[in-house]
Amino acid sequence: MKQISFTTSGTCSKAINLEIDEEGRIHNVQFVGGCPGNTFGVARLVEGRKANEVIATLKGITCGAKPTSCPDQLAHALEQALIQ
Repeated sequence: MKQISFTTSGTCSKAINLEIDEEGRIHNVQFVGGCPGNTFGVARLVEGRKANEVIATLKGITCGAKPTSCPDQLAHALEQALIQ
C-alpha cells in the first residue's frame, strides 16, 4: 500500500493524506482542514474506487469563484500518486 501526503493549493483544506493499493484503489482519504461535511463525504465516496475513475470524475470541479476545490485537489493528489 502506497501512502501519499499531498499539500493542497487554493482550498480551505491544507493537505490530503491517502493510500493507494496495488490495484490502484483508494483507501483512507483524510483531508486536513476544509469543510468537514464535504470532505468526509468525498472521502467516503471514493473509498475503494479506482484512482483513474475518481480523477476523471473530480478533476476540474471548482468552488465558487475559486479555480479549484477539495475534490479537484484530490484528483491532483491522485494523479501525482500514480506517477510516483
